[in-house]
Amino acid sequence: MEFIGQVLSDAVDALFEFGPELRAVLGLTLLLSSAATVIGVLVGVPLGVALALGRFRGKRSLRVLVNVGMGIPPVLVGLFLLLLFWNSGPFGDLGLVFTPTAMLIAQVLLAIPIAAGVTAGAVGGLPPPALEQLEALKLPVWPRGKVAVAEAGSGVAAAVVAAFGRVISEVGAVLIIGGNIAGETRVLTTLIVQESRQAQFGAAVAAGIVLLLISLVVNILLSRWGQRPAGP
Repeated sequence: MEFIGQVLSDAVDALFEFGPELRAVLGLTLLLSSAATVIGVLVGVPLGVALALGRFRGKRSLRVLVNVGMGIPPVLVGLFLLLLFWNSGPFGDLGLVFTPTAMLIAQVLLAIPIAAGVTAGAVGGLPPPALEQLEALKLPVWPRGKVAVAEAGSGVAAAVVAAFGRVISEVGAVLIIGGNIAGETRVLTTLIVQESRQAQFGAAVAAGIVLLLISLVVNILLSRWGQRPAGP
């Protein structure tokens, strides 16, 4: 217990100090996670609505891809991108290895299937009368999708929360493609890994507390948004 108490004391000291390294890591974490979530939601939510309401060739195959993407190990995404962006790889000339841009691409690829899958479940799970009313509206697919998203507000909010949680908690993909370079590509999750390896447990716990607080605030805000009544 003395060890745990010392770790917690060190974590509190690190939080109160809130040094330049932690500030830089926090800033990059928020930037990448927010951008990846926004892009992932902008692509994934319409995709999920299309899977729930649309009728088109290849829908079953697309649903399988989304389901696979929801459960794919992030480390495989990082490895795939590393092979693509490596110096001798097909896109090596872009110079994206060990950059925040490559980390953003990895997080977007992880966010899209989550947003799509959860949205498809939320829209497809609307009560039968609501789905029948949507069919009766005889609207084009996108206006009908907007109505469906409004009706399934809490489910869509859950999709955003799930996508954000996926990207902000990610370690494997960003560690492989980003390299955990101090001051350049280090984010909260990889900082926790780095400090833990060096037995700097207080600093690791401090970073974990910051990560937990961010997730808590985002969950509260998006949950309140999802509980708003649908517009007319």
